[in-house]
Amino acid sequence: MWTLAALLLLVPCSGRAATLEKPILSLHPPWTTIFKGERVMLRCDGYHPLLLELRPIRTLWYLGHVLLPSHKKSIEVHTPGVYRCQTRGAPVSDPIHLSVSNDWLILQVPYAAVFEGEPLVMRCRGWYDKVVYKLHYYHDGQAVRYFHSSTNYTVLQARASDSGHYQCSGTMRIPVESAPMFSSKVAVTVQELFQTPVLRTLSPLEARGRVVLRCETRLHPQKRDTPLQFAFYKYSRPVRRFDWVAEYTVPEPETEELESYWCEAATTTRSVRKRSPWLQLPGRGSALDLASTTAPAPQAAALAPGDKPLSFRKTPVSRSVSSDTSVPNSTFAGLQFPAGHVPTAGPHVCAPLPTSVEQSREALQPKVDLLLREMRLLKGLLSRVVLGLNDPQALRELTETPETPNPHVSVSPGTPETTVMEGGVD
Repeated sequence: MWTLAALLLLVPCSGRAATLEKPILSLHPPWTTIFKGERVMLRCDGYHPLLLELRPIRTLWYLGHVLLPSHKKSIEVHTPGVYRCQTRGAPVSDPIHLSVSNDWLILQVPYAAVFEGEPLVMRCRGWYDKVVYKLHYYHDGQAVRYFHSSTNYTVLQARASDSGHYQCSGTMRIPVESAPMFSSKVAVTVQELFQTPVLRTLSPLEARGRVVLRCETRLHPQKRDTPLQFAFYKYSRPVRRFDWVAEYTVPEPETEELESYWCEAATTTRSVRKRSPWLQLPGRGSALDLASTTAPAPQAAALAPGDKPLSFRKTPVSRSVSSDTSVPNSTFAGLQFPAGHVPTAGPHVCAPLPTSVEQSREALQPKVDLLLREMRLLKGLLSRVVLGLNDPQALRELTETPETPNPHVSVSPGTPETTVMEGGVD
């Protein structure tokens, strides 16, 4: 008697199950499209408590919004429509859409959701399981695979790009080979296994004064038990390989540049890998130094995974410091001030420091003068070449006796022309 009373106390007063998880509805065989006259089996797997209950758990079946008379765990159906099931105290299950076709050729796809990294299998089936020849599979109107006869089309590791509308075509011998036949188009959606990760910095309180990065993502509710691993990168260099920890402690920056980090989340088999956008961290001595502030770390604008991060240095600061020592009768910007009253604040408007343009001009002036002298020498050489072309004899005499000036010929180094001077002989 005491044991029965204890069991009654352990059972909830409302009679509801101890969990509110949805029951799992499955289809056998696992295809959403069947031929007219065929039957398939639906099975509802709900929550069964470990404790004994005073009445058995009943299963409710729905076709659309109509309650079916069966209360069994499994039922056979042949009517097209949307099926759901429910166990006492639990929510309604996810739906299964069953289609019935009267065509010669149908394309069968899985009833359950297909996630990234999982196999995607499709089956082109002929009426009464006749063999289909010259079989083509199409994805969004483009042929993707050809088989000589009936063969399933399999994508080993599905991606989001594999979503779309599929169709198949082929011929059948009824009794002779027919013209090509086409199935109806079927929509297929590859579900996202987990979201694109985002790299964030922990608050100073959570990080205990250090700079800690966290790679955050979210699994699909149906795949929340899927284990994920994380890796961290600085630019293109990995700073931590894949492991189970989603956080990384950044060492003290060694430069004054912005440092760019990103992370990657992946399944254990690496069948699905996704990388986060770039995250910019200030370098050592920067005005945004995370270690010198108690406020939450400022987040830089997130860059797309394909974009390159920014990398630039701080604006240089002038190292010149004006002296505050008072000098008797000192002159400041051409004005006389008594001792101890030299102004120490305010911009030096009257006596500006030399600008970078003036300094560059002074440094280049000797080089410009040298270049002008070389241009003058080159001009003189060119004038001799012109003289040689006009009067070779005069050029020969000029080059043989360079020390003795010719009283009859005068070459002007400033012009390429030759001037002949005629003078009397004493």
